[in-house]
Amino acid sequence: MITIRNLEKVFSSNRGPVWAVKGLDLVVEEGQFVVLLGPSGCGKTTTLRCVAGLERPDRGSIEIAGRFVDSTEEGVYVPPERRNIGMVFQSYAVWPHLSVYDNVVLPLTEGRQRAPKNQVRDRALEALTLVRLQDLESRPVTDLSGGQQQRVALARAIVTRPKVLLMDEPLSNLDARLRDQMRFELKKITKSVGVTTLYVTHDQSEALSLGDRICVMSDGKILQDAPPQEIYASPANRFVAEFVGEMNFVPSKVVGPGEADSPFGRVRCSVPPTCQNGSEIILAVRPEHLGLSRQPHQSCPSVQGRIVHVNYVGDSTFFEVEVSGVPLRIKQPGAPGFSVGEPATVLLSPDAWHVYH
Repeated sequence: MITIRNLEKVFSSNRGPVWAVKGLDLVVEEGQFVVLLGPSGCGKTTTLRCVAGLERPDRGSIEIAGRFVDSTEEGVYVPPERRNIGMVFQSYAVWPHLSVYDNVVLPLTEGRQRAPKNQVRDRALEALTLVRLQDLESRPVTDLSGGQQQRVALARAIVTRPKVLLMDEPLSNLDARLRDQMRFELKKITKSVGVTTLYVTHDQSEALSLGDRICVMSDGKILQDAPPQEIYASPANRFVAEFVGEMNFVPSKVVGPGEADSPFGRVRCSVPPTCQNGSEIILAVRPEHLGLSRQPHQSCPSVQGRIVHVNYVGDSTFFEVEVSGVPLRIKQPGAPGFSVGEPATVLLSPDAWHVYH
């Protein structure tokens, strides 16, 4: 549905050219929900704006539904209003002087995607029903909460039945509880409509809960493109491991096939074949893949440490445990069973270690 080939975009600045996107390739299949995830300045929003036609790429091509909408080689540029897309911005971008219904119906009466007069009301109510605002159609849009206004913006974006929906951090202005609710709503609505969605965010939890695929970006490039479970369980490199979820990083050294020497002893791990004996590596492990106990387990490697910090967050507790001078973050379900200063045994799962150069 969306095909991006060798996309490049350069901006001018006082310090010279700034490469926002560098040779990016991406294919989004019909009906997929693909998330561009990365820190500020990584090029994700620029990529989205190029797909929307709000930015002109310096090189490369973009196809939507098999039709070129941008191609520097072919000299093709299709303006945004003719790309058959819907877009939801970070700001709600609703018309404050209009009602909920009038905001949603506007693209059907004033835009290029105008509908026959006898279909306008039915299609507007259909969109409002999808976002669960059908009972508020006559209300001034300024009387709505932030989450409701964002749903108005979503209804307006899908009322024309676009082939592609583009979303640029649409939940970032909402409070934490409302963001959680809207994630569920967004996923449900886009799947029920069947629209192909390209979504931009810097929020890892948002990306993991929404995306069929996640593209982790840095410095204008996609570093890993995979389903959420793979991104979290098998980060392709240290940047992805550090950006998506929490991770402990431990400087170590290869001492043999499948074994590394770390500050807290020998650790069994999957050493890449390119690593020779004596090679310096980084061992990485998620906090939830480490365990805490008062007694060593014979069936699991373990080391002794001391609790230096406890952070209870309701459904789980984060511990910081010092082991041979190395701080390890450990996540355990439920209430804390240890106190600061207390000795503890850290259980090291041999199958949970990632290895990075």
